[in-house]
Amino acid sequence: MTQPVVGIIMGSQSDWPTMKHAADTLEQLGVPFETRIVSAHRTPKRMSEYAETARDRGLKAIIAGAGGAAHLPGMTAAMTPLPVFGVPIESKSLKGQDSLLSIVQMPAGIPVGTLAIGRAGAINAALLSASVIALMDSDVAAALDAFRAKQTDSVAEVPSDDV
Repeated sequence: MTQPVVGIIMGSQSDWPTMKHAADTLEQLGVPFETRIVSAHRTPKRMSEYAETARDRGLKAIIAGAGGAAHLPGMTAAMTPLPVFGVPIESKSLKGQDSLLSIVQMPAGIPVGTLAIGRAGAINAALLSASVIALMDSDVAAALDAFRAKQTDSVAEVPSDDV
């Protein structure tokens, strides 16, 4: 297996249905990744070890999905110099608004790139991570270009009743 260059982490198993979209997108683009459950609250030592060793293990970016209090992206960003992209997981009580606000309100000096709530955020976090990797990997750059071209080609020029 190829060395992972993107880490996908989430606070619990229940986040996987959302974060799987990030994994699927990276796989489609040929970006090697790893997935882990790393809770900022229930497994803080696992979280800190993951974040502190990420760069030395060859990761170039981390996608962190979290719901509710959503501390995982920010705490991870505080412990690694790598870019961290936060994906707010849709919660039952506040539909992900709580997660979004928690992730986006980082203090100056600890950046987290915050994406949309849910599926769109997970996909876009993968695309942003691939963009970072594409700066160093021409194969990923070509795959990303092809992805965008296919997306553009899929948009009709005129509306149709045949949808």
